[in-house]
Amino acid sequence: MLYFSKLRIILVTLVSLFFVLLTISNFIKFESNYLNKRINLGLDLQGGSYLLLEIDNSPVIEQKLQNFSITIRNFFKDKNIRIKNLKFLDESISFTTDQEYKDEVLNAFQDKESVLNPYYPRFKSHQFNIQEENNYFIVNYSKQGIVELKTSSQDQALEIVRRRVDEIGTNEPNILKRGNDRILVELPGLDDPMRIKKLLGKTANLTFRFVTNNTKDSFGAEKLKFENDQEEAVVSKRIILSGDNLLDAQPRMDSQTNETVVSFTLDRVGAKRFGKATSTGIGKQLAIVLDGKIISAPVIRDTIASGSGQISGGFTFQSATDLALLLRSGALPAPLNIIEERTVGPDLGQDSINAGIMALIIGFILVITFIFVKYRIFGLITNIALILNLFLLIGILTIFEATLTLPGIAGIILTVGMAVDANVLIFERIKEELKDEKNNLIAFDSGYTKSRTAILDANITTLLAAMILFFMGSGPIKGFSLTLGVGIFTTLFSVYFIARLLTVIYISKNKDKEGLI
Repeated sequence: MLYFSKLRIILVTLVSLFFVLLTISNFIKFESNYLNKRINLGLDLQGGSYLLLEIDNSPVIEQKLQNFSITIRNFFKDKNIRIKNLKFLDESISFTTDQEYKDEVLNAFQDKESVLNPYYPRFKSHQFNIQEENNYFIVNYSKQGIVELKTSSQDQALEIVRRRVDEIGTNEPNILKRGNDRILVELPGLDDPMRIKKLLGKTANLTFRFVTNNTKDSFGAEKLKFENDQEEAVVSKRIILSGDNLLDAQPRMDSQTNETVVSFTLDRVGAKRFGKATSTGIGKQLAIVLDGKIISAPVIRDTIASGSGQISGGFTFQSATDLALLLRSGALPAPLNIIEERTVGPDLGQDSINAGIMALIIGFILVITFIFVKYRIFGLITNIALILNLFLLIGILTIFEATLTLPGIAGIILTVGMAVDANVLIFERIKEELKDEKNNLIAFDSGYTKSRTAILDANITTLLAAMILFFMGSGPIKGFSLTLGVGIFTTLFSVYFIARLLTVIYISKNKDKEGLI
């Protein structure tokens, strides 16, 4: 029935006022903690940076195969199976064995329970392929093994990228997978795109190694350059400590030297290893190596057993902050290459906002004019409901501090059209009911009741489409589907609560009047 209790009237009024205030809070700052939320603007509206990163998996494959070669050597050594000429070349491992061991080697690689197949129980396929000819074996990644490695590498890289971006404090970044070896990064409102490029371009593989003059070091040695590319030193390949043992890293000022340094804290295992290395290496230089370049190489003066230390290297406060950020977020599993880069200026974003708002205003004016001319007083009621519908929609987006994009504005415009469509269905149904029913109250009640099925069917099917777009789409598609989906709920509320309430108020005062619509 066309009846609203006083409680329902109060609730509808309060809800409407609340969302009106939320919408206004995007333009006027309120002191209340409940009204200090804002809608975030997307890259196309606010400006910012767009980066498409590609993961270089070659170093990962090389490292994994080198580690696996050690596993192979130890496995067959424990089995008393002699293998010879174990080498790593062109993303494959090769070795030879005697004829008597040939079948045992092949069976070891085919055995699903073997430590050479840790991959099999989870994926029901072999991680590595093995080929044999005249007792000469070649081991490389299988097709499924490559896919799993790339997926794992991408997942790790995505998490590290997200940590680094979050540390910068960028508002509502959009970080997504693309294929199995690419990552999309959208950073709305970024002021310093060169800084984020520099941060994302560093693998941040940190190691502590002793400087040595012995090129025939038992662990091997290599010549590395300092960051200034002018000096170099020979360092041992033996890794004393890696970035995996870091708990925290922060920039600070050294009170003694008055220079900016990066202080770090190690976990329990790292502290123990660092203490042992510094106690046995007093008088030696300890090279701190980041991505193959020496940051600094201080001389160890005393044992460091506290599990904390500092890195110095002529840092500015900004460079020290960035280095600490890289160390805290962890090392990337593989290098990232920027293959596509776009920068959207704030002027272009403002032009998009202006164009979107203008489209919304023009569309809204045309709609409310048509409705008013067509349905007179009920057109006015519909227009009031439409305006409040927009407030409801923007208010809900404000609560969740959603990101508004240009396609999102298109979704808002579409919501206006859908809300009008629902009211048109109702009023046309009421007209039909008035032809057979003399009582205005009964006719209007029947109009609302009998049009409900068509309205719900139309909105539910649209909602399903919006949900599919949201969960399967990305970027602009998500923005459009979000505003469209939220707009469906606000439309139903505005039609069946706001517009209906106003209709009830008018009909109750003019229930005997002819030609109401």
